[in-house]
Amino acid sequence: MKRRAFTLAIPTSAFLGLHRSARAEDFPSKPIRYIVPVAAGGGSDMVGRTVTERWGKLLNQTFIVDNQGGGGGVIASQNTARAPADGYTLMQGYVATHGTSPATRQVPYDPVKDFTPIGMIGGTPNVLVINADLPAKDFRQFLEYAKAQAGKLSYGSAGAGSLTHLTMELFKQQTGLQMTHVPYRGVAPAFTDLMGGQTQAMFPGLAAAMPHLKSGRVRPLAVTGRARHPQIKDVPTLEELGLAGFDAMQWYGVVGPAHMPAAVVKQLNDTLNTVLKAPDLSEKLAVEAVEPMPMSAQQFGDYIRADVARWTQLARDRKIELGT
Repeated sequence: MKRRAFTLAIPTSAFLGLHRSARAEDFPSKPIRYIVPVAAGGGSDMVGRTVTERWGKLLNQTFIVDNQGGGGGVIASQNTARAPADGYTLMQGYVATHGTSPATRQVPYDPVKDFTPIGMIGGTPNVLVINADLPAKDFRQFLEYAKAQAGKLSYGSAGAGSLTHLTMELFKQQTGLQMTHVPYRGVAPAFTDLMGGQTQAMFPGLAAAMPHLKSGRVRPLAVTGRARHPQIKDVPTLEELGLAGFDAMQWYGVVGPAHMPAAVVKQLNDTLNTVLKAPDLSEKLAVEAVEPMPMSAQQFGDYIRADVARWTQLARDRKIELGT
C-alpha cells in the first residue's frame, strides 16, 4: 500500500508543477494593480504612471494605478505584502518605504523579507544647497565657514527621519560639521526658511531644488550619486570632493509580495528594463530629475538590502530613533 501511494503521488506532483508553469507562461492574463504609496498628483505618482503606461503596452495588459497615501507608505506596504504573490499586485517602493523609514522607526513589515524585488526604476540625487547670501561660494569655502561657525548654523529637512534629514546627518558624520537640525512638515516650508535665512543649508532632492536653483535664491555646492547630474553638470559629486561612497539618493523601484514565481519575476523585470531603456523615457522622467537605472531583480534586491543597512547603521550612530 505504501509503495502504491508513493507512485500515485508522482503524477500529482508533476501535474501541479505543470500547472504552475502554465500559469506563469500565461501571465499576465488580467489587469495588474500597481500601488503607489502616495496621493495622486505628485512626482512619485507621475513616475509610476509614466512607467506603467508603457509597461502595460509591452505586456499587452492594463496597469491600474492605485494611490494609497497615508502612514508614510506603511498602509501601501502592508497591503502589498498581504496580497497574493501571483504578480497581479505590485507596488512602487521607494527610499522611504524600503530604506529610511524602516531604519528610523518600527514599521509593521520587513522591507526585505516581506517583498519580492522586481526591478529598479531610477533615482534622483540629493543636492547640498545653502542660502545664497552666505559668504561661501563653493563646497570648500562652506566647510571652512561652517567649521568656523561650529554649533551656530542650522539646516532644514522635510521631517525627522526623511531622506533630507538623514543625508545631512551622513554629511555631518563624514565631515565633522556641527549644525542644528530643524525639521519641517515637508520640503516647501523648509525651503521658505532657507531662502529667508532662518536656516543656512539643506539636502533636498534635485527635483524640489531646481526651481530655487534657477531663481538663484539658493546656491548648489554638491550632489550625491556616482556621477554628475545632466541638469546641473557644473555641480560636482561629493565623491569627487573626497567623500567616498556618498551615493545616497531618492530612488523608485517595483516590488511585489514575497515568494512570487521566478518566471513571473523574470518576465516583469525583462519588460520593465525594456521600458527603461527606451531613448525618450529619460526626457519624460526629467521633470522629476529621475535618471532610469535598469537592474536585474537580484541587483535591485541587493540595492534594497544595502540601503536599509546604510540608514540603519547611520540611525544607530547618530542616535536617531523615532516613534511609529
